[in-house]
This record gives sequence, structure tokens and C-alpha cells, in this order.
Amino acid sequence: MFHYDSGGALLRTNLPFPRRSGKVRDVYDLGAHLLIVSTDRISAFDQVLPNGIPDKGRVLTATSEFWFGQLQGIRHHWISSEIPAGAVPDFIDPSPLVGRSMVVRKAEVVPYECVVRGYLEGSGLKEYRETGEVCGISLPSGLRQCDRLPSPIFTPATKAASGHDQNVSWQSMAAEIGEPLATQLRDLSLKIFEQASRYAEPRGILIADTKFEFGLADGEVILIDEVLTPDSSRFWPASQYAPGHPQPSFDKQFVREWLLDSEWDRESQPPSLPVDVVLRTREKYLEAYQLLTGKSVPSIPTEI
Repeated sequence: MFHYDSGGALLRTNLPFPRRSGKVRDVYDLGAHLLIVSTDRISAFDQVLPNGIPDKGRVLTATSEFWFGQLQGIRHHWISSEIPAGAVPDFIDPSPLVGRSMVVRKAEVVPYECVVRGYLEGSGLKEYRETGEVCGISLPSGLRQCDRLPSPIFTPATKAASGHDQNVSWQSMAAEIGEPLATQLRDLSLKIFEQASRYAEPRGILIADTKFEFGLADGEVILIDEVLTPDSSRFWPASQYAPGHPQPSFDKQFVREWLLDSEWDRESQPPSLPVDVVLRTREKYLEAYQLLTGKSVPSIPTEI
């Protein structure tokens, strides 16, 4: 029913319902609703690693639950964190699902990642250096790595089944899904990003960029999936912000750095992470949640 690695990270769940699995989440169809379970799996360079980060799934779920309650005027899919009756057979202990489960509305998923960038980094930086633009949006010349943009920009991406999502222009997105829906998604994404940034910065976190997913349910656009987590966003410590070079971050930075320094070729099966990298990564996920909310993640043990 539940599979853990040797460090106590929950890697897989197997409940008696139709399931589909992504890099991190196991999604179960309960009929009227979906049950989304965030495991402790971690991916890097588009591959899921053999071992996970204990309690990472709890952090992601608690962070999403926090933002769904915090954001004003945004319709979303969240219903409850309670595990539905009958989701786990009577002879199985359901406690591994506590704190990492979301019961949500079903929706027809819009096939685009709705990315908002407030700072110049990642694929946006690469494109800017080549063209002076990001997804067709012209930016001022002379911007440095990690510079704050004059204003946040909406840079959608196609949702890839595997590998990297592909950045596209808003015009390209509008040509496929229609201009009214594309405009609504852009405006909603910018609204959410600005709300969240105003909240997070005084609490010590800069939201450099993030990606949202939206769906259509009962004739309305709703925010779905996770929202404003360290997995879907670049969170930087505000006190250490210094543009012109990469920033420290509240995510899997230690994982990426260790893999880059290893002999892994990024094509074969990735290696297992050493304990110190796992622990430092776990601490960053926990720290991000604590800074945002002023609380510890519920049901987190003090030791692995």
C-alpha cells in the first residue's frame, strides 16, 4: 500500500482506485472528486531520483493549503485535507496519508503552464541573452542574472508529458485556446503572483517566478494542482538577494548541485542522494513553509 526508501521517505502509494502518477503526486479518481497524494519523491533534470526527501510531500500539501486559504478572490479546486471514508482499506493504517492528501474538484485541465516571472533567471534568462525577449516580450537591455523585472511578465509554456515544457508566446497560446480564455488566464496568473509576492516579501521570501495550472469546472476557470510551493516556484531569501549571479533558494538546490558535481551523465539511472544532501534539502523545504506561515508543518517528526 505504501512504499518507503531506507531514509523514511514515502515513494509510492497504492490505493484501490484508478490512479495516475506524476513525478511527485499520485492522483486517485474517487468518482465525484480526486484525491491527490503528495509523496516524498524528488526529481531533477527531468528524472525522478531513487530516494526521496522525507516529509517533502507534507510540506508541499501544507503550503498549497495555506495559499488556497490566503489568496483573495481566486476560485480553486481545494475541498478538504481529510482522507475520505473508504479510501484506505480497514486493515491498512491511513496515517501515511495524513498531511499529504488533498481532496479536490475535478476539472478539465487547460494544457498550458501559466508561468509568471518577477525576476530574470532560468530559461527566461537564457532566452533574454539570445534575443532580448522572453516569450515574445521585449525587455530592457543590460539586465543581469536575477535582476528584478520592471513588472512581472506572463510567459506560458506547453505541458510536456515528459522532458521540459516548451516556452511559448501568449499569442501562440491564444491561437490554440482562444483569446478570451488566454486573457483570463494571464490576468489571473498576474493577480495571484502579485498578491503572493506582496505577502511573502515582508516575511523574507522573494518569489522569483512560479507556475500555475488552471482547469475548467462547471463553466468557470479554477486554480488547480499545487500552488506557490518550492517545487512550482523559485523562492529566494530576501535578506541574501544580490543580482548578477545565481541566488540561494528554498528548493532542491542542494540536489541539483550535488548531481552536477557527480559523474552522472543525466541519461542513465540517477544515483541515490547522500544523507547530508537529503537533510539539507528537507531543512530548506521546512524553512520556506515556516517563513511564509509562521508555523511548523503539521505532523512533521523531529528526526528522520
